Amino acid sequence: MNSTLNKLFTVILFLGISCFTFAQEINSQKLIRHIEYLSSDELAGRKPLSEGNLKARKYILEELISMDLVEPLYPDFLQKFSFTNQREQKTYTDAANVVAFIPGSQSRKLIVVTAHYDHVGIGRVDMEGDSIYNGADDNASGTAALMVLAEYFSKNRPQHGMMFVALDAEEMGLRGARFLVNDFPYPLEQILLNVNMDMLSRSDKNELYVSGTYYYPQFKSILEKVANGSDPKLAFGHDEPGTGSNDWTKSSDHGAFFEKKVPHLYFGVEDHEDYHKPSDEFENIQPQFYINAVNLILKSLIALDQGLLE
Repeated sequence: MNSTLNKLFTVILFLGISCFTFAQEINSQKLIRHIEYLSSDELAGRKPLSEGNLKARKYILEELISMDLVEPLYPDFLQKFSFTNQREQKTYTDAANVVAFIPGSQSRKLIVVTAHYDHVGIGRVDMEGDSIYNGADDNASGTAALMVLAEYFSKNRPQHGMMFVALDAEEMGLRGARFLVNDFPYPLEQILLNVNMDMLSRSDKNELYVSGTYYYPQFKSILEKVANGSDPKLAFGHDEPGTGSNDWTKSSDHGAFFEKKVPHLYFGVEDHEDYHKPSDEFENIQPQFYINAVNLILKSLIALDQGLLE
């Protein structure tokens, strides 16, 4: 190969690699814009059926239905449900999961991606005089991630069908997730995997955990390839029975899938000093860590989508 052809080949190879790399990145500007709005004082902590919760629902809904390839599985993309909160002795009517679906190009099997958009609302005033539990990390971070991941796959069609579900009332006992699995639009056996995201936006150790491979080791070899040299570090664990609070198997919405014997993977960070406090605000997230973490989840989803094709 002469020098001119060699240089041309190098340029083409570089462009190919660059395009491939770019194709595996979420829209980071939208990610930050979404989490900032969802955790703003305007939404007042997003307690189910509060004005702020309904604003969050509308925001998520409008974003999801604007995407190409996204189809409704429930009327107006909303799976409505009611429940009674025994602690408050109050019945909540017309809570809602926002459900969008992207058909697979090769398989009728499903990957269900979930994140809860509710939080605990307004509570006790802290030392700073703040009573709004904004829930930036818990879980505006997962909800914003869900929205940009849905956008990515609406433009880059997956091989398996992907359902993107913003779940309501997690903080009141995984209510939205339990209703979803009990009123699922397909046989549960059609679900290959639930990928749940809850708390993604900060880690002083630069670690993102993926929990669930203790029970579902078939996913670990796929994820280990993604984890090799990853930034942040993709860590495995927090899923061994008998380890008390260190076992995250039922700690968030994936617990409802686990109870139905549906495989899951849970992406999240360890608890921090602002967990379930008014100080869990947008100003305290770590933006670059957050962007990197969501891109890592994207790469994991792509690898799982490709690696699990039968």
